[in-house]
Amino acid sequence: MARANRFSVVTSAIVALGGFLMGFDASVISGVVGSIETQFQLSKIELGWGVASLSLSATFAMMVSGPLSDRLGRRAVLLLAATLFLLSALASALAPTFSLLVAARMLGGLGVGAALIIAPMYIAELAPPRVRGRLVSINQLNIVIGISAAFFSNYLILKLGLGDNAWRWMLGVEAVPALAYVLALAFVPESPRWLVMRDRKAEAAEVLAKAGGEKEVGAVLAAIEGSIRQEGDKPRPPLRTLFSPGLRLALLIGVTVGILQQITGINAVFFYAPMIFEQSGIGTDAAFMQAVLVGLTNLVFTIVAMVLIDRLGRRLLLLGGTAGIAICMFVLAYGFSAARYTLDSETLAELPDTIPAAALERLKDRTFESDLAFREALHTELGEAAANEHETTLVAAAIDINPTLILIAILGFVASFAVSLGPVMWVLFSEIFPNTIRGVAISFVGLINSAVSFGVQLIFPWELATLGNATTFLIFGGFAVLGLVIVARILPETRGKSLEELEAALVKA
Repeated sequence: MARANRFSVVTSAIVALGGFLMGFDASVISGVVGSIETQFQLSKIELGWGVASLSLSATFAMMVSGPLSDRLGRRAVLLLAATLFLLSALASALAPTFSLLVAARMLGGLGVGAALIIAPMYIAELAPPRVRGRLVSINQLNIVIGISAAFFSNYLILKLGLGDNAWRWMLGVEAVPALAYVLALAFVPESPRWLVMRDRKAEAAEVLAKAGGEKEVGAVLAAIEGSIRQEGDKPRPPLRTLFSPGLRLALLIGVTVGILQQITGINAVFFYAPMIFEQSGIGTDAAFMQAVLVGLTNLVFTIVAMVLIDRLGRRLLLLGGTAGIAICMFVLAYGFSAARYTLDSETLAELPDTIPAAALERLKDRTFESDLAFREALHTELGEAAANEHETTLVAAAIDINPTLILIAILGFVASFAVSLGPVMWVLFSEIFPNTIRGVAISFVGLINSAVSFGVQLIFPWELATLGNATTFLIFGGFAVLGLVIVARILPETRGKSLEELEAALVKA
């Protein structure tokens, strides 16, 4: 590999650690929800808030990190994000109260939002055009690797037998890669585009020479200057332009896909995976191990999507994947609806000593046909506080279900998402809007996507407790079917078409 390419690859790999930390920080919470619910005596909405709060602050950071990077520099904002990841990990691990834990998680959310925007921006501005796509994709791949690493890290820490403090180690271990990111960024130069924006052309030329070879520096530098001048001459279009009649179809596609990506439940699965698996009665250790399989499935099928997206096309992947999501959610709903809950003598005898088994005598050998009915009986016999504390253990002990069916359905759901809505959404966003308004449009639909994600994470524990497992997954499947019908009607294939051709097809004069 040429020296210039080595520089580009190594620098891009360092910057893409922000994607790894983003995926890790977002998903590591999956391993601690059960522990913090008990330790801090949380309601279901409070538990959802503990998970969703990161997404809220990440959304804010996404809105301000671009302008902030124009003022301070791409590298400076990445360093700020790395520092926030480090502080968030340490503060989360040491948080003495739920409020401080939420504050620490929101601090990490600021890092998540900044890394999501600035890391791919930096790589795109540094990388030579011939390898830009592959280098930018490193960041997206690192996000998925970070998610998988969080699941695996949670499992390893659980197996260490750290007792009531295990959840603190799960959150605190992120400090190690975060510190590595802070130190590694010391070897990363500033973005050449930002240097040109600040009239530091000699420094920009030096970076470009390392990244793409000295022969190309002059042409690339001139192109950057021309692009910056052109952007300066064009005022930013107002948001109301997005709602003009001519953009109606493009906006409808963007909003539909943006909502569909989150409302089908992907972050409910990613952020509550062990909780879902524990509902199938397999035990805590097995639940965390199956969560690792979720992360690995997501990683493998994200790579499959990267291979197929330009071969099969966006429309086929999106329709096939969304259909798979609907089927898997319906299978999950069926699996949980067929479950039965019984506490027999043997089960009661095997309960931990911390559970007042004598108070459950009236439930012995009674069979309940839904998780809602069983939970209601637990609350009646044990009282609110004891029932909330021991509910997960008792549900897992009493349930009679096919756990293999549940595992297959969840892995199928994750695989379907990873080859479709996961990567295809962002590709579509970059293609369906005209150049003049693309930045505003992507920000708008991205904000809607984040808002739906926040809502799903917030209410998921409440849904399970109030509506039941089967109904919750049935709702996700229903949204997938509705989205599938709409997408099939309005989305054209964009593969192999220029941005100008797509603008002519999707935008009315």
